[in-house]
Amino acid sequence: MYIDVHCHLDMLENIDGVIRRAIENNVKIIIANGVKPKSNRKVLELANKYKEVKACIGIYPVDGLKMKEKEINKEIEFIRKNKEKIIGIGEVGLDFKEDTRYHDKQKLVFQKFVDIALELNLPLTVHSRNAEQECIEMLEKAKVTKVIMHYFSGKLNLVDRIVRNSWYLSIPTSIKHNEHFQKLVEKAPIKNLLCETDSPYSHPDKKFPNEPANVVESYKKIAEIKSISLEEVEKKIEDNFVRLFWKV
Repeated sequence: MYIDVHCHLDMLENIDGVIRRAIENNVKIIIANGVKPKSNRKVLELANKYKEVKACIGIYPVDGLKMKEKEINKEIEFIRKNKEKIIGIGEVGLDFKEDTRYHDKQKLVFQKFVDIALELNLPLTVHSRNAEQECIEMLEKAKVTKVIMHYFSGKLNLVDRIVRNSWYLSIPTSIKHNEHFQKLVEKAPIKNLLCETDSPYSHPDKKFPNEPANVVESYKKIAEIKSISLEEVEKKIEDNFVRLFWKV
């Protein structure tokens, strides 16, 4: 089976059709990530409706800047109350691409999600755009062991630290045309890889919207780069997923 470890299912239309096409392409597990209170609740609703969908909930770093501390704390309490309904915390992290004035606030918010992930013993799905080293340093300092570095666009020398920490890199379907992710897969051992679509973004053919059915494109490119069979990639990614999410 194929597994999409990171998408934004709530942003897609005709979700019945999206799920049907995923199943037709042998995608059996779809992890939907929330990014703010409204989408967190929608993600939980989708996970309750479709057996293929699993929920991760969190606050996207840019959305976190729009929230007061008490609102963020309230959402963390919501996560705590719904811990039996989720399999991870995400999408959370740091985004230093645009406004540079609020780095410290982003770090304070990210630390709150690191702390709740440790408390609940759940994996973290980490957004780290233009803040890859800062994210890694915070995670290492907190001794976090269950980490997915989502859509990791940082320098390739940081991959060594990710691998040493036994964390995972989720490879998006844009690897079909994106040289950075192709080089990342060349460098990282397959035991540290997972696959994602980041739907509705990152379409393998530069279209919009992307959807979970396309996650097989990540698997195919990994098989090509690693010179192994698609079946072997499928099995190893499943092993990685089980090791991260289901073995406590």
